[in-house]
Amino acid sequence: MKPDLFQAPDYYNIDELLTDEHRMVRDAAREWVKKEVSPIIEDAAQKAAFPTSIVNGLAEIGAFGPYIPEEYGGAGLDQISYGLIMQEIERGDSGVRSTASVQSSLVMYPIYKYGTEEQRKKYLPKLASGEFMGSFGLTEPDHGSNPGGMVTNFKDKGDHYLLNGAKMWISNAPFCDIAVVWAKNEEGRIHGLIVERGMEGFTTPETHNKWSLRASATGELIFQDVKVPKENLLPGRSGLGAPLSCLDSARFGIAWGAIGAAMDCYDTALRYAKERIQFGKPIAGFQLQQKKLAEMLTEITKAQLLNLRLGQLRNKDKATSAQISMAKRNNVEIAINIAREARQILGGMGITGEYSIMRHMMNLESVITYEGTHDIHLLITGLDITGIPAFK
Repeated sequence: MKPDLFQAPDYYNIDELLTDEHRMVRDAAREWVKKEVSPIIEDAAQKAAFPTSIVNGLAEIGAFGPYIPEEYGGAGLDQISYGLIMQEIERGDSGVRSTASVQSSLVMYPIYKYGTEEQRKKYLPKLASGEFMGSFGLTEPDHGSNPGGMVTNFKDKGDHYLLNGAKMWISNAPFCDIAVVWAKNEEGRIHGLIVERGMEGFTTPETHNKWSLRASATGELIFQDVKVPKENLLPGRSGLGAPLSCLDSARFGIAWGAIGAAMDCYDTALRYAKERIQFGKPIAGFQLQQKKLAEMLTEITKAQLLNLRLGQLRNKDKATSAQISMAKRNNVEIAINIAREARQILGGMGITGEYSIMRHMMNLESVITYEGTHDIHLLITGLDITGIPAFK
């Protein structure tokens, strides 16, 4: 088992712009990843199995709802701290970060933001501790980029709601204890419902044969006449804007997480290039390899600055959905390009499980698509700057 020798690039001394708390939170996550994730993640990816043994550790480093107030079990941290935790976790693996960001932004966030006080007290502490794991049901088999077309629906039956429909490509679905599910009422208005495992008619079949996010559990949420108690409705907000606001938080985490994957690929390629001898000298001494490495570091540095400013805006509640979309799209794109260039520097060794690069590359092929595709995020920016929607 190779030791994790990762050293984070910080070409512009961005650490100086972080608070002592930011650095402490990040360093704790970084050390945990080195100790608990790096030694097992290649094996987990090869076996296509989520390593459930790390759930308690994720909770201990504050990865579940870090910005949720302490009274509900969260760490009460700011948005930059959340981003830094996601960066470090995705440096380990995108699938592990998916598990954490779904729990935080797509399950805990809507319950905290739109739930009742009773719902907050019932679910949030258990989600923060990892006792409960959650999933988020928005995407459907026939409605991905157009979630407003969903057909999952619920009807008022007097003392309960009757829920029918199906959701697809759902992280954490196979083992989730609860699911925050978005469905239309009889008037066609979208609402959030908390569905608990064990409710009759609720099943979560796992999705197999994935070439990407292999260390993450993905599945479906299927509802066949599921009786949902009325107190499980999230009353704070309805309409498509409710789940999209949750996606804003998740996309913010992805923007940070993708840079973690990019940094890992860059660091691996730099170390390899210094050690690999060809034609009598390290390949790091050849112009084309230096070009690759210099461009990787430049893009990482630009993305780090983009993330930091976005985090500052989020802390002031000033970040727009379009700004978050820009960061998600840009940072995932540069990460996947860096993974591909890094793989070339390693040559044939780059495709093996001895190094993390090919795993990151495969994972990023999902990250560039989920929670808003690369193209949709581009069109969100286009809409924001022109005022003209191009995707409908």
